[in-house]
Amino acid sequence: MIDRIKLSGGHLLIRCTGGIKVRLEIGNFYVREVCFGEKTSFADGLLTVNQQEALDFVRQDSHITQAELAIVHPGQMVRLCPVKEAVEPRVRVDGRALFPGYTGKLAASGNGRLHALKGCSVLAVGKHWGGFQDGLIDMGGEGAKYTHFSQLINLVLIADTDEEEERHEQQKKNTAIRRAAHKLAEYLAGCVRQMQPEEVEHFELEGINRRSSEVRKLPSVVYVMQPQSQMEEMGYNTLFYGWDLNHMVPALIHPNEVLDGALVSGSFMPCSSKWSTYDLQNCPTIRRLYQEHGKTLNFLGVILSNLNVALEQKERAAQVVAQLATQLGADGAIVAEEGYGNPDTDFVACIVALEDAGVKTVGITNECTGRDGRSQPLVALDRKLDAIVSTGNVSELIELGPMPLVYGELEALARDGLSGGWANDELLGPSVRPDGSIIMENNAMFCGDQVLGWAQKTMREF
Repeated sequence: MIDRIKLSGGHLLIRCTGGIKVRLEIGNFYVREVCFGEKTSFADGLLTVNQQEALDFVRQDSHITQAELAIVHPGQMVRLCPVKEAVEPRVRVDGRALFPGYTGKLAASGNGRLHALKGCSVLAVGKHWGGFQDGLIDMGGEGAKYTHFSQLINLVLIADTDEEEERHEQQKKNTAIRRAAHKLAEYLAGCVRQMQPEEVEHFELEGINRRSSEVRKLPSVVYVMQPQSQMEEMGYNTLFYGWDLNHMVPALIHPNEVLDGALVSGSFMPCSSKWSTYDLQNCPTIRRLYQEHGKTLNFLGVILSNLNVALEQKERAAQVVAQLATQLGADGAIVAEEGYGNPDTDFVACIVALEDAGVKTVGITNECTGRDGRSQPLVALDRKLDAIVSTGNVSELIELGPMPLVYGELEALARDGLSGGWANDELLGPSVRPDGSIIMENNAMFCGDQVLGWAQKTMREF
């Protein structure tokens, strides 16, 4: 790093003594049980939550008109709908905001130390109303296999808001309830801020031009993330340090920024395709690239791209991604898109641009092949897409029996235009049947396709 700068005889002299390293430490506290009690605390794997104090904290936002908390465990016969967001409880040891520029003052992310409550999440669920981007989670039974969140102990915030202008809109920003979940996650983790974790994970990459010759000899790989950013109106899209990604062009960022709260999930996206904030905080692909760095590959970092509406915007983003990858000297790239349909054109254009630049590319995406699986999987196709990892068909029909306990409002699946539900179908009838059983498309399974890497599904040859 720069040690000294001074003027001498009209000349600028700079003395350098090494490179600045970005180092993130995540101290993990493994949650094995959650209960309500007198004091919010953590001890011996037990997270105790003072329910009233937590609700009082949530209700500090005057837009929250109703709120309650519930605890659900893996295997419990409980259905949650409409689910809007998932967040891992975390807190920064130095007091900076967990999501800088969004829940608190803007500050650098990706370095320093934070503490995380592992094995649990805060889920935001609508008490009365859902929308296109909301989904369903079954904690037990047949439906549990479709989502990663059935494997976690979840503190469920069931809430309603005064956002009356969105009440009957198909696409909702869900601003108040989503922000309440983000802030509640930080509030809960505050109980372990000064405690010693069970383990500490370290995430550190040397500057690209400062790596050893042994690392530089390995195949160099960049990870291209295309978070949801299609909506031209602000408030729906993924946020980067609180800034709407619709207003950005692709940029190189440090992978630690993704793991450390720089990104907050947006509200708009068919739900099985959604990347929740929890998924971004724990991005499995980034974690695996870290594991392989210096062993089988040279992990260059993350190119944060966007999804666009106009063709010129799509072409511009693809061009910038390819230019960045070329300047980095990337041999290979992984491209992951959030969504399907219109975003497929961004996804394909990005891969084609990278391949044209000589960067061998693998894409990760779900497909929309129709209920019978026979339709074209992506809206746009190209012969250069010769290495694609599929995470499933959004249109596949899922039929689930009734659940004895439902948190939220199951009728929202059909009434409010959830992307995988319907009020009535000539052949299939309504998504929500009188006995509480349901039939829906995979589209409505909360974060079910997990393009970021939670491998819930496998492939079978016939």
